[in-house]
Amino acid sequence: MDEFPPMAWLGGHLATGLVDVTSDPSALDSEGFWAVAADFEGHLTCARFRDVRQIDDRRVATTSWRGPRPDEWTTSLDRLAYTDGVTRIREHIAAGDVYQANLCRVLSAPVGPAADVMALAGLLARHNPAPYAGVVRLPRHGVEVATASPELFLRRDGRDVTSGPIKGTGRTEADLLEKDHAENVMIVDLVRNDLGRVCVPGSVTVPDLCAVEKHPGLVHLVSTVRGRLRDGVGWPGLLASTFPPGSVTGAPKESALRIIAALEASPRGPYCGGIGWVDADRGCGELAVGIRTFWIDRAVGLLKFGTGAGITWGSEPEREWQETELKAGRLLAIASGMLKRSSRVD
Repeated sequence: MDEFPPMAWLGGHLATGLVDVTSDPSALDSEGFWAVAADFEGHLTCARFRDVRQIDDRRVATTSWRGPRPDEWTTSLDRLAYTDGVTRIREHIAAGDVYQANLCRVLSAPVGPAADVMALAGLLARHNPAPYAGVVRLPRHGVEVATASPELFLRRDGRDVTSGPIKGTGRTEADLLEKDHAENVMIVDLVRNDLGRVCVPGSVTVPDLCAVEKHPGLVHLVSTVRGRLRDGVGWPGLLASTFPPGSVTGAPKESALRIIAALEASPRGPYCGGIGWVDADRGCGELAVGIRTFWIDRAVGLLKFGTGAGITWGSEPEREWQETELKAGRLLAIASGMLKRSSRVD
């Protein structure tokens, strides 16, 4: 792993010169610039870097990407298992156990030791630009993640905090259904509740509800939830009250997490976790939800990628499977070299 030194590219910042690595979230309230990678299962990695500079997105790649062949991808849940899982969640909804739950699957393909997530990030930046794109590369700590996330988990500026949950996906705006809007509203209520635990009473607002955002190859419904942190609440309290992100769990969150654990065949890892940066000196930071995210598991020599969909009573199993295919298709094509350098973002 010596050929891939520790670094991070997040929010337009290129961070090098690793100083410290910890799993203690209170470090994010100390000093310095931190890269943050949190697994869905709760493992937190915070890395402080000494040298930080702005970098143009077009210059993120330093090596050529060597990815898997398109026919080498496998999935933790095949079509039958996934659609059966959707049916099971609908049964839980009918029984009153949950209102909505996210069902996800993890795709895997072999990669060699020369595969570098920074090079993959360069391809993603060209072919699938995203507002929260980034890389955290800490090989000695088991973290090699490249994300093209479109979703804001938490943005903090002093005491002010913002979240931007996504619920509802289609190829075009015309594909979005009443079910998608209802799902978004459910998750907004969940995020409001999560932030309400640590924010000043009455400060949590929803300035935007179900706005349509266009991304390469698809559209999303996105809402904005804002609040003001109570005095004495820092990153540890904020993360404890909001993690895992509401948009990739379900409502009620605890019930959804139990259902997810029973139905999903593989840990999500960085997928659906939190990825981003914190500038402790300025009291600000930005974490994305770890969707549209690749990571390398060196222990087994695999590149991994997660995809999923939110399931409600109005869900149709086959449509939900197709949503996971839609979310994965373009990104897998990029990772497998199927999109040429000259291709345009659609």
